[in-house]
Amino acid sequence: MSRDEEVVGVFGGGRMGAGIAHAFASAGRRVVVLELTRATALAAQGRIETTLRRAEELGTLSAPVHVVLERVRTTTDPAALREAALVVEAVPEAVDLKARVLAAIEDHAPDAWVATNTSSLSIEVLASRLSRPERLVGLHFFNPVPASQLVEVVVGPRTSEELVHRAQAWVEELGKVAVTVRDSPGFASSRLGVALALEAVRMVEEGVASADDIDAAMTLGYKHPLGPLRTTDLVGLDVRLAIAEHLAGELGERFAPPALLREKVAAGHLGRKSGQGFYTWG
Repeated sequence: MSRDEEVVGVFGGGRMGAGIAHAFASAGRRVVVLELTRATALAAQGRIETTLRRAEELGTLSAPVHVVLERVRTTTDPAALREAALVVEAVPEAVDLKARVLAAIEDHAPDAWVATNTSSLSIEVLASRLSRPERLVGLHFFNPVPASQLVEVVVGPRTSEELVHRAQAWVEELGKVAVTVRDSPGFASSRLGVALALEAVRMVEEGVASADDIDAAMTLGYKHPLGPLRTTDLVGLDVRLAIAEHLAGELGERFAPPALLREKVAAGHLGRKSGQGFYTWG
């Protein structure tokens, strides 16, 4: 099967992968979403259809849902990635897991450009396990992908200049804005976002103010669209904790996770996805 410049592969059909597939399909690309089992592939297809129908209701879809859905194929066959010009990895934020997935992409789609959707992990560490490290770039999408305007293009020490330009063009093609950053712990967005969120958690922990009032201070006083604690609920407290632990290891104690964050994660209070975090979700 030859590579097709119109095809984008997405390895992982969870919330982020489904959102990335939605974005590329809406922009006119054909998309192949790879999942491990038939059940998870069907679930990914359902997620994509749900978000596309919601976009149509909001008037933000460029074509009828059935037309966009025809561009999306979910599969459990990794050989299907061989036709893609670009393959985006969108699996959970764990170095070994992402490294295995990226190596599998390289094996099954040796001619494709490869992007990792990591929010904080080192591009160089991931690239060092590949045969062609120059073909890897970071594309840090934000949740929810269809509605978010921002994508971080993260450039590793060995990322080719051609790939950087291509990545910036892909982001523009999606109608989003690219910010290009050097590979460093937490990049730009996660590093700043986590720092603010951790301080907000410490303030709740110390009884400085309620979650509502802390968030109101930032939305009303600093014009943030969402407060740091509500944003943490949307991102997932477990995701925030993992990123904070990684940054603490790389950048020091200022990113050490507060005890309250650890306690909430241990209790299963992960935010919107579990129904309870700093807020209760319906």
